[in-house]
Amino acid sequence: MPDNKRSGFSSAAGLIQYYDMEETHALKVNPYLVIAFGIVAAIFVEILNWRLV
Repeated sequence: MPDNKRSGFSSAAGLIQYYDMEETHALKVNPYLVIAFGIVAAIFVEILNWRLV
């Protein structure tokens, strides 16, 4: 049986397939940037909530 890297692991009767390939065209974002954006967004919402009450 040949080793086929594109077949991947199948579950749910083949409806979902998991591949071992890494996406090369995806946007790469630093995890710290995501956390910082979340904190800034939370502070912004709290400031708006405080000013509008």
